[in-house]
Amino acid sequence: MTDTVRIVVCGDEGTGKSSLITCLVKDHFRPTKIQPTLPPLTIGAPEGVLTTIVDTSALPQERNSLRKEIRRSNVICLVYSDHYSYERVSLFWLPFFRSLGVNLPVILCANKSDLYPDVEAETEMMPIMLEFKEIDSCIRASAKELRNINEMFYLCQRAVTHPIAPLYDSRDQNLKPAAVAALQRIFFLCDRDQDGLLNDKEIQDFQTKCFGKPLASDDLDEIKALIRKISSTSATEAGIDSRGFILLNKIFAEKGRHETIWSILRTFHYTDSLSLKDSFLHPKFEVPPGASAELSPIGYRFFVDLFLLFDKDNDGGLNGEELQALFAPTPGLPTSWIERGFPSSTVRSEAGHITLQGWLAQWSMTTFQDPKTTLEYLAYLGFESNDKAGTTAALKLTKARRRKRRQAKVERTVVLCYVLGSSGCGKSTLLDVFLNKSFNATYHPTIKPRTAVNSVELQGGKQCYLILEELGELEPAILENAARLNECDVVCYAYDSSNPDSFAHVAELRNRYPHLDELPAVYAALKADQDKTTQRFEMQPEEYTRELGMSAPLHVSATWGSVSELWATVAEAALFPGTASPRTEPEAVDRTNLWIAGAVAAAATVTLSLMWRRTATGG
Repeated sequence: MTDTVRIVVCGDEGTGKSSLITCLVKDHFRPTKIQPTLPPLTIGAPEGVLTTIVDTSALPQERNSLRKEIRRSNVICLVYSDHYSYERVSLFWLPFFRSLGVNLPVILCANKSDLYPDVEAETEMMPIMLEFKEIDSCIRASAKELRNINEMFYLCQRAVTHPIAPLYDSRDQNLKPAAVAALQRIFFLCDRDQDGLLNDKEIQDFQTKCFGKPLASDDLDEIKALIRKISSTSATEAGIDSRGFILLNKIFAEKGRHETIWSILRTFHYTDSLSLKDSFLHPKFEVPPGASAELSPIGYRFFVDLFLLFDKDNDGGLNGEELQALFAPTPGLPTSWIERGFPSSTVRSEAGHITLQGWLAQWSMTTFQDPKTTLEYLAYLGFESNDKAGTTAALKLTKARRRKRRQAKVERTVVLCYVLGSSGCGKSTLLDVFLNKSFNATYHPTIKPRTAVNSVELQGGKQCYLILEELGELEPAILENAARLNECDVVCYAYDSSNPDSFAHVAELRNRYPHLDELPAVYAALKADQDKTTQRFEMQPEEYTRELGMSAPLHVSATWGSVSELWATVAEAALFPGTASPRTEPEAVDRTNLWIAGAVAAAATVTLSLMWRRTATGG
């Protein structure tokens, strides 16, 4: 909500513009003539809104000054006082405002209403309101009788701080689509049990959240009765449905209570344009170099609860309809998910539904690769924390890893592995088996990069999430990109043990991209169920890895259950890089103990020399 309001008071000469401003300040009417135009006046307001009121002249020679003031203001107070000035409202003033190209709310004020006590305000003003949508509201006032002065300027302030224009279409007499969409999302988030109704407890929680106190029992009954007058099925003992919630807010708009609607919208972080605040969707969250982002325990708890809430058939998986319902308060599936082939990127049941394991794995990968997307969707999905951290409470940062020297241990639970190898060696099948898919012998070359994420159990029962990425035709570009390589925790060099030319590709990759040696690595001999062949290379794989000080290649097959050992080996190599890093140069000899021993010996020699001299002198 804005904290400054600038009101420009316009109208024909003699309509009492200056008198209205003077009565607001002095709280009494001055029958004597006031100066033609008052200087700008700034006043405070109970809600902390600083308000400036600008008086203007309608004289033709002051028209340029009038244009400037209108363009600087937030709201126009248009005053008339008799039949002539009333006719001028639609014939001159409102067309004049439109000609300036401004889009400001207009408060129409009938001053000197004491002279026309029998005039019906609705009969007089409604034709103009129907013709000119920019008129926010109308009021009859009297400077002489001090009637509705404060109310008129309050309407001007409210037109800026709580604008009706984004909410309600006076011509169609309906809430606008953007307002309906925002209120439907709010209903969705407040319907905690997702039964399509706000029960009494959910209504009271909503009331307390938005207005700081619960409703009295009688007030709640009155609200339901009010809704039932329009839609008998939208408010029952069980609760209020979405249509009833929208109808209630429409009634607020029609009765001029749009402050109530704005209190609801702003509690849920909506701006005046009915979009969610950027600071809410994208809070400040920086990942230092070498570190990574992961879900915190309360972040995992939130996504577990969300899964259980929307798994309506309790089959342990989210089907298409359940996923669509879950993502209803969001723009849809994250773009990165679609680009990476979701749902084929994570674990699914035999029926093709996303399992809880796959759901958590997918969000773990998203947080690791793009934490800003996770924060954005936490906001859309209604995550709340008990502290001021907001959505960032659902994430945590890991300690930065060190590439230049071997690190004994990496403190993280989500790791990324690039799977590299020759075409047709079995990389895609490896990813399929990782996601518990059945073995398919048909070869399909990988064009675009492909990812697969799943949880892996390590020694001691500890779990981590492993992301396997096959680079496809973008492999050269990615391996030459320092930033992309910095994201990677471990490399899996895969080759077809039944193809004599397959391992040479691995050695060629290492020669072509020597910076790969900065990453820990695991070698995997795939298709081990087939006949092993001698590799056409100067060294066999076992000798090659031994020269590097690495473990021998793991012989695995997609048809063997033991392939799961490969996942644990890859994950442990990422978490304990010192055990899986190639020794391309002789390690420097640690001479620390030698220097210490030398220093001790030198000190002993000096001490003995001093003792000998003293003994010799004494003799």
